[in-house]
Amino acid sequence: MLTLIIILKNNNFMSNIFSILFKTIKKNKKKNPQTSYTSFLFKKGINFCLEKFKEEFLELIDAFKKKNKKNIIHESADLIYHLLILLEMKKINIKKVFEELKRRRKISGIQEKLNRTKNVRSK
Repeated sequence: MLTLIIILKNNNFMSNIFSILFKTIKKNKKKNPQTSYTSFLFKKGINFCLEKFKEEFLELIDAFKKKNKKNIIHESADLIYHLLILLEMKKINIKKVFEELKRRRKISGIQEKLNRTKNVRSK
């Protein structure tokens, strides 16, 4: 997480890539579900997509355990894609996630977790 924050701070490239991916998802969700995997996921709905996210997460964990860098990269990309799908399903722009990461950069991880328990969980 800290590495991602540092990259985002020093290089707009990462945030631009995420923005492009997010825009592509928004566009592709309207396509034919028989020819667009993104559209297929939207048609299947949130519960299906949550299961896909969980599946990709477990595959990423397995890749880390096996210390397979190529699979770690591949499964990370899959997980990020499915996260972006879920965010779009809930109408949450990726820019809001980046804003949250930027906000957290100003406080310690320990303090942020204490604040999260009080603020975010109670909403």
